[in-house]
Amino acid sequence: MTTFNLEYWENLQPYGLPDSQKSVQLLAALNHLVEWHSQNCVEYNRILRVVDNSTRPYQTIEEVPFIPVRLFKELDLVSVNREDIYKTMHSSGTTGQKTSKIALDRETARLQTRVLSEIMKATLGHRRLPMLVIDSADTISNRNAFSARAAGIRGFMMFGSDLTFALDQKMMPDWDVISAFVDRHMGERALIFGFTFMIWQHLLSELARLDKTINFGDSILLHGGGWKQLNRIAVSNDSFKRTAKDFLGIDRVVNYYGMVEQTGSLFMECEYGYLHAPGFSDIVVRDPFTLEPVPIGGSGLIQLLSMTPISYPGHSILTEDVGTYHGIDDCRCGRLGRYFTVEGRIAKAEPRGCSDTYESIS
Repeated sequence: MTTFNLEYWENLQPYGLPDSQKSVQLLAALNHLVEWHSQNCVEYNRILRVVDNSTRPYQTIEEVPFIPVRLFKELDLVSVNREDIYKTMHSSGTTGQKTSKIALDRETARLQTRVLSEIMKATLGHRRLPMLVIDSADTISNRNAFSARAAGIRGFMMFGSDLTFALDQKMMPDWDVISAFVDRHMGERALIFGFTFMIWQHLLSELARLDKTINFGDSILLHGGGWKQLNRIAVSNDSFKRTAKDFLGIDRVVNYYGMVEQTGSLFMECEYGYLHAPGFSDIVVRDPFTLEPVPIGGSGLIQLLSMTPISYPGHSILTEDVGTYHGIDDCRCGRLGRYFTVEGRIAKAEPRGCSDTYESIS
């Protein structure tokens, strides 16, 4: 039941289509997904009958109805036969909190993996890089293997070689392991990956405390999630990058934005600090009071749209994140499509990022 021709997209750069062309392809896929989920998910059909006042097919992506991301914590939203579900993903959540449940069949998982691969090729290139994960190996081997944090690590593992975990079982840096990794790949570009708060708390803060530096040279630090906790201690994106430069010697620090409810559809940060929507997905920023789309320069709640969710109705979700819509097709970095920044979460929204969860229970 694939909703679009992935081969068509694979022959294009993820950020190479102007919005006027991309929106045609994306809108066709979203219209198809609305019909599919309304016919195959009883709960989604009921929601649609209440909230959808537009005439189908929709003429713009702004017309595509959304559901609040929180509904995935309250309902089992599934659009395929239960026996076809082979994996259920869970969002992060502290003890006592409900977590989102995302049911994946093999087709959806395959599409999301291939889309993620295309997005990452545009950032990392086509060659696997030696990969140092700022986490413990226990994270992907324990009973929470399908948590958002574990899933994130597993998803990015396909882009690395010589996979090495930097933290021990007590979540402390294993300096011998890290030093050996640096020695093995001296002069090479490596991929340093982790969740934002984990990197800050368990590596950068430890290096600062010990007044210790590591030189990773021409490597890439890729990170995402956990900004709520860093904002509480006044750590900005710029200060995070400066600290990474000071203690790791890394100039290229790339933040990404995404969530388990749309696995694979990541929004990567460019060299000017903006997050970009690739060809497979898009964003709409909505006024938090009227829910009307805001113009360029406006701020509000972020709506995420993606081509890939087939086994569950996650193709159009309204997040609890607040962002600013900065422009379309005209970023100085040269990437086409909409670009934006994320400022934080709405008031009283519970922490739910992958690394937020670790911080709140440790």
